Amino acid sequence: MSDHDQIQAVARAAVLAGGAELRARYRDGDTDAEYGAHDVKAAADVAAESRMLPVVREAFPNHAVFAEEAGKFPGEEPYRWIIDPLDGTNDFAAGLPTFASSAAVLRDGEPLVAAVHQPATDETYVARSGEGVRYDGDRVAVADAPETGSSAGDVAGATVAVIVGRDVPRDSALAAEADTLRAALDDRAKRVLDSWAPTVHSGLFARGRLQGLVQFHPDEEEQAVTELLASEAGAAVRRDGDLYVAATDEATLGELWSALDDADQ
Repeated sequence: MSDHDQIQAVARAAVLAGGAELRARYRDGDTDAEYGAHDVKAAADVAAESRMLPVVREAFPNHAVFAEEAGKFPGEEPYRWIIDPLDGTNDFAAGLPTFASSAAVLRDGEPLVAAVHQPATDETYVARSGEGVRYDGDRVAVADAPETGSSAGDVAGATVAVIVGRDVPRDSALAAEADTLRAALDDRAKRVLDSWAPTVHSGLFARGRLQGLVQFHPDEEEQAVTELLASEAGAAVRRDGDLYVAATDEATLGELWSALDDADQ
């Protein structure tokens, strides 16, 4: 087994461990949380992370780690882990099944491996640079979209997920810009989703179930996962600063980008 094979296996094991904790708490109705104006902190976040961290630290004690709850662990090697024990805390606390445990591994700052486990539905995604995306063990791609009768570039029939970072609602200028971007997409696309669980929607996009993803000032915990899933699933992507757009094909990407560009004029 190569080093990267082992990293991939450990990332998968970590999200499964975190997901097992979340699944037990979700089924027991344990959604104890602290609610703020722009965020939610659930007891399950800490509990799931306590299951995930040992898996990673015991396997790779010299790797740097950033864990959402525990913070930073320095390392000497070029690898850095990003652990998000509960992506979709708002959904979890509300009793909705759209939440996940995720882990990303960067090598020299570039995404190498991403793993996502959705415990309520027992679905797992693993992506690796140059190796594609696997969904429950099977290779998937954005081109796997089911027949809908719409064609490439037909944004009027598209479903697009919008992901904004937690700091966006706290900044009035960024919040206003995000609202403008959403409105522009609403004018063109069939359906625009405000994602409370970016890794869940990124998985759906990687399987072709969504036609577009828009990230605006995303949080680090989800950004690497989202972008590796998109690129390894064969998506067309474009970035301008803190705005990132992925689509199932170049024509759709062009239409989405045009809509957002017009909104910025």
